[in-house]
Order: sequence, then structure tokens, then C-alpha cells
Amino acid sequence: MAQIKAPRGTQDMLPKDAHKWEEIETVLLSLAKNYGFVQIRTPVFENTQLFERGVGDTTDVVQKEMYTFEDKGGRSITLRPEGTAGAVRAAVEHGLLNDALPLKLSYLTSCYRYEKPQAGRLREFHQFGVECLGTREPIADAQLILFARRLFDCFGLDDIRLELNSIGCPECRKHYHAALREYFSAHTDTLCDTCKGRLEKNPMRILDCKSPTCREIAANAPSILDYLCEDCRTHFEKVKEYLDLNDILFTVNPRIVRGLDYYTKTVFEFVCDDIGAQGTVLGGGRYDGLVEELGGKPLPALGFAMGLERLLLLLESRGYAFVQSARPDIYFCNIGDNALKIALSFCDEFGLDGYYAGLDLMGRGLKAQMKYANKIGARFTVVIGDDDIEAGVLNIKDMQTGEVYQSDFASFVETAENLLLQSTIEESLGVENNE
Repeated sequence: MAQIKAPRGTQDMLPKDAHKWEEIETVLLSLAKNYGFVQIRTPVFENTQLFERGVGDTTDVVQKEMYTFEDKGGRSITLRPEGTAGAVRAAVEHGLLNDALPLKLSYLTSCYRYEKPQAGRLREFHQFGVECLGTREPIADAQLILFARRLFDCFGLDDIRLELNSIGCPECRKHYHAALREYFSAHTDTLCDTCKGRLEKNPMRILDCKSPTCREIAANAPSILDYLCEDCRTHFEKVKEYLDLNDILFTVNPRIVRGLDYYTKTVFEFVCDDIGAQGTVLGGGRYDGLVEELGGKPLPALGFAMGLERLLLLLESRGYAFVQSARPDIYFCNIGDNALKIALSFCDEFGLDGYYAGLDLMGRGLKAQMKYANKIGARFTVVIGDDDIEAGVLNIKDMQTGEVYQSDFASFVETAENLLLQSTIEESLGVENNE
């Protein structure tokens, strides 16, 4: 029978990599909590209309990349291509925006887009994202960007460059759209078919086209910065001022428009050249009209999302020192059924106390058990046999030093846990000394 494999553009998270994902997610959520963001979890699929209205029907995401299907009730359903629309929908639906503002949300989520798989860019991918709902102040933009920079700092990625732009509000974009239509109309013969359709409806989407020909044409298009209204210009200047005050380096890139239609005013990307052509690791900005578009009261908002596969790819390419995967704190090698029963009870007690304790589940002989304990990196081992049970004494072996400690059954758990605590302290001091 033929082997069934994972669909193209997806990948399995294998045990050898699980600790890397866990470490990354722990760092992200911990810092988010320190900045006042609380977790939200939304369904993996939503009504298609959510993304057509929220993300925008002129975007590549909606036009080309969404996984959309009809369910058994005849409803159009889409696997989420990004996290913001679902988070905002949930906030509106459950009245979260009626409480004290701003509402600050964070999430770890899987997303789905049909596109050509490549390094760090899959059809099923994962994002860490945050949303800040209810504030129009430029200080909020600056703090969000500052928070994003600190995330990279946590991983030692201080060379990721920040690119910044303002794409204005609907009012000043009217004038910019007119200028873009005039410019691109002279190139309609060479624009791709998708961009020809965008020319009247949303010419800014042409700036985000992935076609090399369209990119070359767009390189000389008018700049949005020349068309900002006074309010948008002042807002952008304030954001830059706050970033300068906190020594956050950035480059203004007027070609950044982001790939989703809900953005307004500030947009930004953190970019790295180490992971190929698709170098954006984190991107975001303001979306002051999205809450109202999805049925809520008019309310400004902003946020960002980070691709976890790209972050992991970048960290691995830099040789980031991930914490090692879990190894047993203590492993019991057993001779006979009575010893096995005792080991099972000890394992349960250590587990409840917060330690990883292992025992033989394969019916191996003593020699094979010891070999296995060494292979999986057990910190301490204990051999339990009939003689040990009769004497009421257990030997605890330090697998790194070879030293053996004795304990009676009554004080065994306390003795072993003291050894584990001392071992943890010594290892921690060793790491600090090496640094």
C-alpha cells in the first residue's frame, strides 16, 4: 500500500525541533505579556466574507491565495490567511471594545495561503501577532514598533533592519490614487492582467505586485509621501520622533504598502537578507477603518504579525543556541517486577514535584536500560533490584561525574531532589561563567 505523505507546502514539527518552537513561543508570549497584551484564540476557519471585506478583494491574498470551500450547509468558508481579521471580528462580536481601551491582544496561530512553497514560506504557516485596538495616538505606533524591536533583541537579532512608511488615510489616498492611475495608464500594455484590473479599483495594489515587470514599472511611480494630508504627515513625523528618542534605527521606504487593504497611515516591516528574496520577518501597521468595516463602531487600531517559520529559519542560520530538548532528570533501571512497581511510584511522585523521571517501558535487561539512560542524557540514574529493596537503600549515580550517593527509601525523594537542585545551580553558574 502506498505511503501517505503530508500535503505539499506543509511540514511536520518533529520531536527534534519541538523544543525550538516551544522556546520561541515562550519568549514571544512572555514579552507580549510584559507589554500588556493578553491572548486570544480564534477559529481556524471563518466566513469568507470576513476576509473579502477585511483583507480586501483586490489583494493577492483574496484573489489568488485563500483556501475557500463550501461546507455541507452551502456556506462559503475560508481557512484563515492571516490573524488580524479574526481577532477584530471576535472583539466586535463579543463586545470586548466596550471595556476599557486600548484593548491589547496577542495570538499564536496557524494560517493558510495557496502559493508556491519556498524557504520560510509555506502553505500552512504560523504567526505570532498582536493587535492594539482603540487608540489613534502616534505614541501607540512607536511603542508597537519598539516592542517588535525588543522581540528581535531577545534573540540577539539586532541587525534586522526596520523599514517604515505612511500610506495615509482614505482622504489623502484619493489624490494619490489619481496620480498612480495617471502614471500606470501609460504602461497598461506591459502590466500583468491582475494589475490591469487593479488600475481603477485600487492602483496601490500594483506597488505590491510580485511580477518582475510590474515591479520595474512601479519603481518610478509617484511616492505616497508627496500626497499625505496634514494630519497624516504630522502623525508620521511624531512616530519617527518617538523612535529617534528611543534610538530605534529605521529607513523610510515609500514603496511599503503591505499586502492587505485594511492598512492606513503607519506601515512597517522588519527585514533580513539572510533568508532569501522573501526577507520580511515581521510586518504591520495601522488599520483605522477595519473595526468599522467588520461591523463595529469607528475605532482606530494597529498591530503586527511575525512569521514563525521565517524566524526559526533565521535563528538556525545564525547558529542560535536553543535550550536543549528535555532529558530525564532521573531514570530508574529495574530488576524484577517488585522493582518496577516501586520505580513507577517514584516516577509519579517526581513528576508531581515538577521533575522528568523515566523508567523502562520496553522490558529491557539491566545493561540495556543503562545504555538507554545514557543515550537519552539522563542526569541521574538509580538501579533498583531485590537486594536494594531488602537493604532499604538506593544508590543515585551522577551520570556526568560518576559519583554515587546513597539514600534510604524514606528520604530518597528528598535526597534526589536536593541533588537535582544542586546540579541545576551548578549548570547555571557554568553557563554564566562561560559567558
